[in-house]
Amino acid sequence: MKNPLDSIKGTIVAGVVLSAIILYALASSGSSAYMGLVRFFHVIAGVAWIGLLYYFNFVQVPALKAAAADGTAAGITKHVAPLALLWFRWAALATWLAGAALLGGNFTAAFLLQGGYVAIGLGSWLGTIMLFNVWGLIWPNQQKILGMKKATDEEKVSARRIALLASRTNTLLSIPMLLLMTNGLSHRALLGL
Repeated sequence: MKNPLDSIKGTIVAGVVLSAIILYALASSGSSAYMGLVRFFHVIAGVAWIGLLYYFNFVQVPALKAAAADGTAAGITKHVAPLALLWFRWAALATWLAGAALLGGNFTAAFLLQGGYVAIGLGSWLGTIMLFNVWGLIWPNQQKILGMKKATDEEKVSARRIALLASRTNTLLSIPMLLLMTNGLSHRALLGL
């Protein structure tokens, strides 16, 4: 029998199987299996999204400067960045959709910042802005930067600046977004009241 840890696919499948066993055990004790599964999916997708966001900002951008200086950037821009961006943009969408599912019937109240949904609503708005930045600004400009779409040198310079600022904006917004999203559905919970 092959060790599941020998491949990323095997590792993920083993993690999902273990999670299903735990979820089944919790569901049989009266917990809501559906909401638990949606919350889990929201968290796992969010970890992938924000983890890649932080990777791009804290690791890849500075590393590319050094790699460009010594002529080794091609491997990152040809192989690493496109794959990381694939996971990044789909994790962003999956996180947002799972978050919307978690809000359920409270979706409108949250986005209208009504009642006890102000904190989660603010977090939802920040996440929505971040999602737009990923799909509307970062991804189209990265395609130009990485040569996936034709662009002049001047267009690439502009695309680098737009993608960088959108990514840095998302990093900035992620900090209060994570604070709001991890502190429950009400501002009272956020303040510990």
